[in-house]
This record gives sequence, C-alpha cells and structure tokens, in this order.
Amino acid sequence: MLEFRNVSKSFWTGKRRKVILDRASFRVELGNSLGILAPNGTGKTTIINMMAGLEKPDEGEIRKTCRVSFPLGFMGGLNNKHSARENARFIARLYGLDPDYIEAFTRWLTGIDEYYDMPVGTYSSGMRSRFSFALLLALEFDIYLIDEGMPGTTDAEFNRKAGSILRDRLENATVVVVSHQPSTLEKFCRSAAVLRDGKLLMFDTLEEAKALYDYKA
Repeated sequence: MLEFRNVSKSFWTGKRRKVILDRASFRVELGNSLGILAPNGTGKTTIINMMAGLEKPDEGEIRKTCRVSFPLGFMGGLNNKHSARENARFIARLYGLDPDYIEAFTRWLTGIDEYYDMPVGTYSSGMRSRFSFALLLALEFDIYLIDEGMPGTTDAEFNRKAGSILRDRLENATVVVVSHQPSTLEKFCRSAAVLRDGKLLMFDTLEEAKALYDYKA
C-alpha cells in the first residue's frame, strides 16, 4: 500500500507560490493501478518523486508498506565517476540482491558493450537512459512509478527487449502513472484521478476521470 495523508506541496516561483497538492489524501492498494490526469506544468513529476521518496511534502505524511520503485527513467542516484558495472553492483548491495545477477542482467539488456566498463559520466543521454531503465527492471517492486515526462530511449532493440520485460512485470505489479493524455493511462489503469489546482479528485473508473478532465481542459 502507498498512502498520502493530508499531503501539501508547493513551490515559490519567484513571483507567486505554486501549489502542487493541497491537503491531498488517497491510497494506492496493491492490484489496483492508478492513473493521474494532469495538464502540463501542474506538478506531475513532483507527485511521482514524492511517491518514490525523492522529494518530501511540506505537510502531511506519505506511508509505504510495500516496495515502491524509483520513477521509470529516473537518472539520479548514479555515480558519474563509476562505470555501469560498479553502479549496478552498488545498487544490488543496497537492495540486498546478488551483484553478479544485477550486473549480468543490466549488461545484457543495455547492450552498450565496452561502454559498460567506462564511467557513466561519459555516456550519451540515450545510453544513460538505457542503463537507468535496465536497473529499474533488474529490481522487482510491488508498485512501479511512471511519469510520461521522463526521458526515453530511441534504441529499437533495447525498447523491444525492455518493453517485453516490463509488460511481463506489470502483469503482477501495480502501476501509478501520471500523464496529460488519457490514452496513456488506458494502457495501465482502470481507476484514475484528476489533478486540478492542487486538488486530487479520485474516480472509480478512468471513464469518469476522462469526462471531468475533458470538460475542464
């Protein structure tokens, strides 16, 4: 379970205070994936980062009683001075997993050959994205976080292999996906919420959420 209890979050833009969430309370139960519809610039990535523990709320509490992933495509947390192999083995030890397996899996999935043993700081953005995505798939979580705004990869072979693994993984996992496009949510979710002016309005079905979102858009 992932739960927000009266969570508030805002930022000072230099001219005004931008409210992301205003005393929002909701719960994501395992087995019930959730989609969040929100226009661009309203704080979708901030919400996902709070779910992952990468950002803290100003007020309220975020409770997790299961394994929640870092955001799909998240490229923080890597040591640019270390190689992919060194990063993979460090992450494996951090999660109490077999370093040999995590190294072998990410080496196979990324397909970056000799670059795997070079510092991550020398990678192109596409190679770095592939390695980050491979790390996510190497670790098994109960809830996967997906932000449509995160960087992707243009490598067709990687997308084929990673996409197949992700589809298999999501058959037994719960997903939270944030997007400004209802069609993105249709791939993953039956229930959904709409984010408007800091309020998160929850609906039992995606169709209900889409009706309000389309009306307000």
